[in-house]
Amino acid sequence: MLADDAVLLREGMARILRETGFTVAGQTGDGVTLIDLVRREPPDVAIIDLRMPPGFSAEGLEAAAAIRAFAPGVGLMLLSQYVEVHHALRLLTEFDGGVGYLLKDRVSDLAAFGADVRRIARGQTVIDPELVTRLVARRRERDPLDELTERERAVLALMAQGLSNAAVAAEMHLAVKTVEAHIRSIFTKLDLAPDDREHRRVRAVLTFLRA
Repeated sequence: MLADDAVLLREGMARILRETGFTVAGQTGDGVTLIDLVRREPPDVAIIDLRMPPGFSAEGLEAAAAIRAFAPGVGLMLLSQYVEVHHALRLLTEFDGGVGYLLKDRVSDLAAFGADVRRIARGQTVIDPELVTRLVARRRERDPLDELTERERAVLALMAQGLSNAAVAAEMHLAVKTVEAHIRSIFTKLDLAPDDREHRRVRAVLTFLRA
């Protein structure tokens, strides 16, 4: 399902999605109607503009929160014209998987956009590379990532984009076993002991984003 008040953009996304094998189950221009549509027929993924009527602030994020409360199996992709770090961090820290935050410019890459939608449908997290860049550039007095090597930081940045170990290996031209070794080192340096109740990979990414 699609929610965006810009009709031309919404219709363009619908066409792109249909051409890449998706079924568009519904469209709307506001969050309230989207919530009603999802209640009637929950989709695999809802693609939602961050800023919609009436206030054009964070209506898409609020709609996403409402949908996650009553339909936790629905994937949620937020689209924005700009990188808005505070909204993205809320999405990534308060929602348990199956979420994404992309700039609208990414929609033009048909193959990548379709792949991202499918990843969210599978419960994975998708983060716009520009957001990762902004977060890396931020500074804090105490950085929990100071212990990581440059290579380990690069691995963690790709993990934060939602890449699997194999995808990280391909991106960095490394063996998968080498990437796995880097990830084990990251977990150790961030003091992330094995815990059946929490996913260490997610905790490492959250540490990266908060830093």
